Amino acid sequence: MVIDCHYHLEERVLTRAELLGEMDKAGVDRIALMGSMIEPFPEVPKALLGILQAILERRVLRGVGRLLVANFTPKGDVKILGKPFPIVAEPDNAFIFEAVRENPGRFLGWVFVNPRGAADQTAELEKYQDEPGFIGVKAHPFWHRFAPVELLPVARKLSNLGKPLLIHCGFGLEGDYGALLDAVPDLKLILAHTGFPEYSDTWKAILDRKNVHLDVSQTSYVSEKATREAAAFLGADRLLFGTDGPYGFHDEAGRYDYGYLRRRVTSLFPRKDDREKVLGGNFARLTGLS
Repeated sequence: MVIDCHYHLEERVLTRAELLGEMDKAGVDRIALMGSMIEPFPEVPKALLGILQAILERRVLRGVGRLLVANFTPKGDVKILGKPFPIVAEPDNAFIFEAVRENPGRFLGWVFVNPRGAADQTAELEKYQDEPGFIGVKAHPFWHRFAPVELLPVARKLSNLGKPLLIHCGFGLEGDYGALLDAVPDLKLILAHTGFPEYSDTWKAILDRKNVHLDVSQTSYVSEKATREAAAFLGADRLLFGTDGPYGFHDEAGRYDYGYLRRRVTSLFPRKDDREKVLGGNFARLTGLS
């Protein structure tokens, strides 16, 4: 089974019906949905992304990379190609689980929480934890500007449920997942985008924390090089296929190319057993789907 573990349902780019069609074309059986945080934005030129990735992946240049990607306005909007885009404080979980109920054989659902938002994070988890297709909690310390340890209430509940927490780390305190793991050492933790923004330093830090995995989603933050090196360091057992769609590279017709990262994983993992683990086996095991 091929499972995309990281997709933001954004029907201004792909409707549910269109997404199902793209999944069929790409050979993806199931997809784990989460709420959208931002309106659709233009694709960043690949040449610029190559430069950004080279900067971020080098420790000595990471401060420059931080200036480029942690580029927020005084209002808290994020700047992409110089244009500010508002960040949704509380992505719509009801919308996600409506889609899951309509397509239970194809869609799974993350509950998106924000400890700095208006909704109580624990109450939000409890509202959906018994829904068919519920697979865990997603949070974004980077764009929502909080330390991962602020997720402690839901982390404890997830630990008891045996479900994972998926987070997109930021810089400084926004990337200090270690404090959260010290408080809940058996938490199943997934770090998005191959361990952005610390990459190889993150891989070293989690090497002996077998309950921590990386998803290899995103075309902006994650290069083929980073994916290949993470696999060499941690092994295929610790990596999860995801897309971070519908944000990423476009095809020749200018449409979001949903199958791009599926093809990348297939090419980077030529051994069948490794490929099957990354494309879905690891995530199925981690979430209890297998």
